[in-house]
Amino acid sequence: MTENVVVRERQQGRRQDVRGQQQLGKHAAPRRARHYPSIANFQFPEPGTRNPFAILHPVFPVSDVIPSRSTPVVTLGLIAANALLFIYELTLPDAALRDLFHTYGVIPGDFVWISTVTSAFLHAGWLHFLGNMLCLWIFGDNVEGRLGHSGFLAFYVGCGAISALAHAEIDRLSFMPMVGASGAIAGVMGAYFILYPQSRVLTAVFLFFYLELIEVPALIFLGIWFLMQFFSGLGSIGAEAASGGVAFGAHVAGFVAGAMIGAVWRGRERHRQQLWQ
Repeated sequence: MTENVVVRERQQGRRQDVRGQQQLGKHAAPRRARHYPSIANFQFPEPGTRNPFAILHPVFPVSDVIPSRSTPVVTLGLIAANALLFIYELTLPDAALRDLFHTYGVIPGDFVWISTVTSAFLHAGWLHFLGNMLCLWIFGDNVEGRLGHSGFLAFYVGCGAISALAHAEIDRLSFMPMVGASGAIAGVMGAYFILYPQSRVLTAVFLFFYLELIEVPALIFLGIWFLMQFFSGLGSIGAEAASGGVAFGAHVAGFVAGAMIGAVWRGRERHRQQLWQ
């Protein structure tokens, strides 16, 4: 698991086009670059950033060790909906894609409530989309098994909305649209952190040209992921509004909301068990 790259470069693209015309001739056709003027809200810190956990960049989850209690129909449905919309995005020209993000993404400076839901079904590129869907598949089925189908759907939408509101509050004056399901998925990871503390996550670790698969306790894997988002968010406060970037604040808010809801749900389960006994 909230990959994301913010694509910002209308001016850079124009400068490249001008240089290309100068080199190829006056009548040469300029090259067109695909632009995504948005904040994608899930990404591990880039290597070389001032982040104490940057060394963990070449690490990503593969699966967990707990089988699903039932068929995760809501998780599968969310993945299918995101996939269909992403395929639709790929068919759009640049201008239409920018309009789509500005219409349905979360824009703090021009906030619309429905965008807290619609933004969670848009993605800013292949890595953004695949990373989010992988994390949703790994952690979503088990959380859905505990909360139930309808409860999980409400939980997912709620965590996405909370994360979007947190981002809008942090960057109130920003007109850069934020898109991505990472806030909602961060909520799923937060709930998993509380509901399945005994679980382990099969993790791929890249060491130069060597790939190793290891099992990491879920508490450690998700705890480190949360700290990565927290410290990265502290180091990038205000930066996203001006130049785009990863909405770490949305990740932190989604994770905390999911963990709190997971704690309440786990307490209710214990209470019911005590009453039954």
